[in-house]
Amino acid sequence: MARNHQAAFQFSLDLHTGVPVYRQLIDQVRAGVASGSLAAGDQLPTVRQLAVDLEINPNTVMRAYRELELGGMLETHQGTGTFISGKKIEKKSAERDRQLSQMASEAAARAGASGFTLEDLIDRLRELLPAQRR
Repeated sequence: MARNHQAAFQFSLDLHTGVPVYRQLIDQVRAGVASGSLAAGDQLPTVRQLAVDLEINPNTVMRAYRELELGGMLETHQGTGTFISGKKIEKKSAERDRQLSQMASEAAARAGASGFTLEDLIDRLRELLPAQRR
């Protein structure tokens, strides 16, 4: 049975980061899954509803959902909606390593551009760990 995380999980946009809106949506879904605030079977808002809520073009939402679906993170069921997939996403080790390096570099660059040090970023990332793993 799917848990309802919609009240806890909210999309938000920052139009001043320079990160494309569709990319922000993709990153937020991935972060939600990684943090556990989104789980397999959870339903996402419809393309139309999310576009209205965020005041963006529905094609932007569709692009993000399509990319997440192609990556195996989302499943769309005609007539019922878009859901977080229960499939385990397997990637080759080299690809996973490349992606993690890219994410770390982007996070460090964005933090630096905002006046934060690498140590500030690392400290904040550590805060995201569950208490027993710190």
